[in-house]
Amino acid sequence: MNRKNESGSTVVEFCFALLILCTFMFGIVDFSRMLFMWSAANEAARAGARYAVVCGDGANTPAVLAKMQGLLPQIATINLAWSPNSCTTATCEGVTVTITGLNFQWISPIVGVASFAAIPMPSFSTYLPREIMRQDSHSGTIC
Repeated sequence: MNRKNESGSTVVEFCFALLILCTFMFGIVDFSRMLFMWSAANEAARAGARYAVVCGDGANTPAVLAKMQGLLPQIATINLAWSPNSCTTATCEGVTVTITGLNFQWISPIVGVASFAAIPMPSFSTYLPREIMRQDSHSGTIC
């Protein structure tokens, strides 16, 4: 058998193996991005609840949203719920901050998939009990 006739087959086999390897590696990178976004959304919900409780900005949803977007800019929709429902900053027991409508955009090329639709993520929610409003023992500044 002549080796000259088989020289191109090695390149073709290498290309197939490289395509599978690259798809696998890009999948790992995208899955890691999704886990990072999941963790950042949990932390943003916690930070938003902390800001609302310490600063007493329950009626100021845009300010809480701005603090949360500092951690995860993709956040667009949040819900602030004080408990009990009709309380003031002096009578509230706690706050629940919920992030909804967060989507993850898959960017890795997958063979056979034409469109890369956004994957909806679950809602992220955090409840924190009331603290001394407008005072943070860990910071010299007040909100």
